[in-house]
Amino acid sequence: MTTSLGAGFRVGHWTASDRSTGCTVVIPPRANVTSCDIRGSSPSSRELEHLHPDRKMTEISAVLLTGGSAFGLATADGAMEWLATEGIGYQTPGGPIPIVPAAVIFDAAAFAPDNRPNAESGRQACASAVESPIEVGRVGAGAGATVGKWAGREHYAPGGLGLGTATAEGLEVRALAVVNSVGDIVDDTGNVVAGTSAPDPRWRGIPGGGSPSNTVLAVLTVNAALDKREVRFLAARGSDGITIAVRPAHTRYDGDVVFAIAAPPQNGTEANLDLLGLLATQATAEAIRNAVRG
Repeated sequence: MTTSLGAGFRVGHWTASDRSTGCTVVIPPRANVTSCDIRGSSPSSRELEHLHPDRKMTEISAVLLTGGSAFGLATADGAMEWLATEGIGYQTPGGPIPIVPAAVIFDAAAFAPDNRPNAESGRQACASAVESPIEVGRVGAGAGATVGKWAGREHYAPGGLGLGTATAEGLEVRALAVVNSVGDIVDDTGNVVAGTSAPDPRWRGIPGGGSPSNTVLAVLTVNAALDKREVRFLAARGSDGITIAVRPAHTRYDGDVVFAIAAPPQNGTEANLDLLGLLATQATAEAIRNAVRG
């Protein structure tokens, strides 16, 4: 079973004591190239514009995934402070400025001012970051996640945080996913792994005009020499993994974001971008399914 995002990638969690919310940080190796793909119609985020292929910056300091909806973006402040003390960030004459893209899920903490992830949560997540083993399940940003809400929020099933990996011809892509979707989670045959408990589960659209409280967030990692547009391609193929494992996926009520991070290669294997794209799709789908399998 996958227990890490690869050599040099560190992951840390902060989880609320009641396990209702949390945040997760991914700290990549330096000299990385990072981009993202946004498919959900209702994302809440920070610093994602830096990741567009037309923007100059390629390297980031960390990715922060958090509960608490937009309030949870405060966790990135704490992560920045911690990273700066470690000398990690864009180097300036005045010291390092960490670049920390962040994205959120809408969990119960959005309505609980005293329980929302905050700057201290981000600092604690960074301080706890390790390469392996990465804790999964109802932890970090996945602690308060739920799935299968398309037939009504009262019929949800627990979501969570999972890891996945896919390999072929000496290439490997790993994925971390926080699963808080409107849709059910399905396996390769279309059978529901985790989903609505509604007694009459037939698709009629989102009840009550919908809810903004849904999202799948994922971080893909690979050791390969890729430029920013190629990394953006991998992120988009990761979004395809959401489409495969979540039904329905990318609705108007989801804020789905997939980050992709390419770290410097550790061997001379040439990067086959099309094969890496296929592996990105497979790894993301596996991470989503593992997030709800407990």
